[in-house]
Amino acid sequence: MRQLALQSGHSTAKLYRIIDHWLSSSQPQSTGNLGQFKYLVFDGTFLHRPKSLVTVMDAGSNMVISGKYGVKETSKIHLISFFQPLIDRGLQPISCTVDGNTQVIRVLKRLWPNIIIQRCLVHIQRQGLAWCRTNPKSVYASQLRDIFLEVTRIHTKKERNRFLDLVKQWEDKYGRNIDSRPERGWVFSDIKRARSMLLKALPNMFHYLEDTNIPFTTNGLEGYFARLKAHYRQHRGIVQAKLSKYFDWYFQLKPI
Repeated sequence: MRQLALQSGHSTAKLYRIIDHWLSSSQPQSTGNLGQFKYLVFDGTFLHRPKSLVTVMDAGSNMVISGKYGVKETSKIHLISFFQPLIDRGLQPISCTVDGNTQVIRVLKRLWPNIIIQRCLVHIQRQGLAWCRTNPKSVYASQLRDIFLEVTRIHTKKERNRFLDLVKQWEDKYGRNIDSRPERGWVFSDIKRARSMLLKALPNMFHYLEDTNIPFTTNGLEGYFARLKAHYRQHRGIVQAKLSKYFDWYFQLKPI
């Protein structure tokens, strides 16, 4: 806060009075039709576990359409309550790029049955590499790691087809055998998780090749979250009871 006081030219006491005024005033009212937003990015982040902060962004402009603190991404009720006001304002998206949270995908499909779900390739790659380890000891883990390294390098349908061939070859040679083995070791279990995640993600990994308006990562929101957290660290004195209103105003005043 002292740094903010120096930057603004106001005293620390005055800054606290300004902040308290905004947090004590009425909720910001979001109005306007959202029908023009067709390509979305949705993601969440944690500030104080278990409460998360979720945000939906327009992929074309990287502008936040809506965000809310205290929404659990694993709760169907919380997610529907977050999206329903946007539907009431005319939001009818063509696609939404997500990190792979199964509850989020279920809710999106329930609210918009025809929506295209694009899985974030960076999330798939990051998690897959973590489960395969940096220097895997087995041949099957090493080859699976090489496959995950290719995930974010696919820019054409030809490269997609080559990638799908690699997955099929690995699955035919190792995958089914791995799935049937009874081992419960930590490392082997992670390989099973990596395989399962990849196979489940495949149907929703390459929609961006059919429609270039669809982003294949949630990086736009990752950058927004980084800026949001930097600003929030300057206001850590805000009590928990006022955090929801703080972020309501933040999303309203800083949508980009």
